[in-house]
Amino acid sequence: MDVILLERIAKLGQMGETVKVRDGYARNYLLPTGRALRANAANKARFEAERAVLEARNLERKNEAQKVADVLEGKSFIAVRAAGETGQLYGSVAARDVVEILAAEGFNVGRNQVVLHTPIKTVGLHNVELHLHAEVEISIELNVARTKEEAERQAKGEDLTSADAIYGVDEDALRPEDFFNPDADYDLDEETEEAPEASEEAGEEEDK
Repeated sequence: MDVILLERIAKLGQMGETVKVRDGYARNYLLPTGRALRANAANKARFEAERAVLEARNLERKNEAQKVADVLEGKSFIAVRAAGETGQLYGSVAARDVVEILAAEGFNVGRNQVVLHTPIKTVGLHNVELHLHAEVEISIELNVARTKEEAERQAKGEDLTSADAIYGVDEDALRPEDFFNPDADYDLDEETEEAPEASEEAGEEEDK
């Protein structure tokens, strides 16, 4: 479907351009959200007549988005989720969860503004992109942990999925000789040493 863009759309075009998009994308997103018009003679004339108003409205939206961006840029938010010892979540953190977390902190961000290509499935510090406007893109940090206490430790740089965190073992302090010392005199199991003699005695009895 050919549409006339009413604002700049990333990777698609600038305001006023006529571009070809998939029908579903146009019907489900661009047209109902007022970001585009069907490309026909009537709408082209309408756009030209309203261009000044549309440009002013776009600038206003950009300024509003920038104000939010100035506050959100680089901020960290905690997401408490159940997870196993290795850090694998029992579930995942999706775009809708990010929207809810931000809403709880007083930030109104739409689900379509959260750029999360794949759901988050492990504890850790994750960067999440927010496209607040076609010309305003920022990144926030999502601190996914099992508890708020663990989130605080994680924020300080601690790896909650390391052997040290899980088992109390300092991975950096481990050496090969801690597991096997080639110079040590390892005794064989007593039963193993006696087994061949027992077998020989049994053989002698059979010969008699």
